[in-house]
Amino acid sequence: MKKQLRIVVAAVCAFAMVGAFALTGCSSNSSSTEQKSDSTQTEQSADNNKEQVELQVFAANSLSKAMEEVQAAYIADGHTNVSFADTQYKASGELNEMLGAGSYADLLISASKGSMDTAAEKGYVDSSTRVDMFKNDLVMVSKEGTDIKDVTLQDIADGKYTFCVGDESVPAGNYACQSLSTVGVYLPPASDEGKTGKDISGKGGSYQAFVDAGHKVVTDTSVGNVCKHAQSGDVDVAFVYTSDVYRFGGVQIVGTVPADTHKNIVYPGAITSNCKNTEATQEFLDWCLSSDKAQEIWQKWGFELA
Repeated sequence: MKKQLRIVVAAVCAFAMVGAFALTGCSSNSSSTEQKSDSTQTEQSADNNKEQVELQVFAANSLSKAMEEVQAAYIADGHTNVSFADTQYKASGELNEMLGAGSYADLLISASKGSMDTAAEKGYVDSSTRVDMFKNDLVMVSKEGTDIKDVTLQDIADGKYTFCVGDESVPAGNYACQSLSTVGVYLPPASDEGKTGKDISGKGGSYQAFVDAGHKVVTDTSVGNVCKHAQSGDVDVAFVYTSDVYRFGGVQIVGTVPADTHKNIVYPGAITSNCKNTEATQEFLDWCLSSDKAQEIWQKWGFELA
């Protein structure tokens, strides 16, 4: 009888210990959950308490559609303290002119290294923050639905097609000049005599001799306007970036300009010298290059991270 009593007592003690451990575990889990909840609330509170910042971005024309989506995604990704002023999309040379005239910007993104070099030389940007952001390709496009295809630079030189390019203020126009110089359509200035392709700047030369030979050449002040000349059928072919096909529509690629006939198409970005929101601007710039969400958007619009 005593032995049975000892067994019952031992069993009761065992059940009591299990219950105690269970209660302790529940208490621990509850405490952990509460701590996590408190931590999340603290982080949210910190985000809400951050100083509101409005960033002004100056960006190359060809970035307009992609940048609008990226800015919206940046805010939606938890940066609720950040807003964006009316982002200025212009030819890279025009953006430099605006900065030189006293216009304010936090971030400058150019469509060519040359334009950013100029911005750095004139003191518009902080060179220590400069980074190559994207790469692009130069293509030839025609009106959507056209029978034109497989166009080459030699076809242009032979006068088979009328064409449009950007003027000297437009990086895409400079790249086109470099490429067309390799087939004698664009004649470089005397200072670049004997040079063609990526060895020239694509500025200061002329298409006049080609025009005098009876061929139609149109230049315009932005890559968007250049694309419109092809969309409308005003010209057979326009020289634009791959990203412009996604951005504007209404055109189709009929030829790719060989990459070895022009300088590498790179978009550098840099924080401006008089930026008042350096930390917030740097965070946005870093996010543009590191976020998976941002990369999906850039690729959607035809840009490849450099």
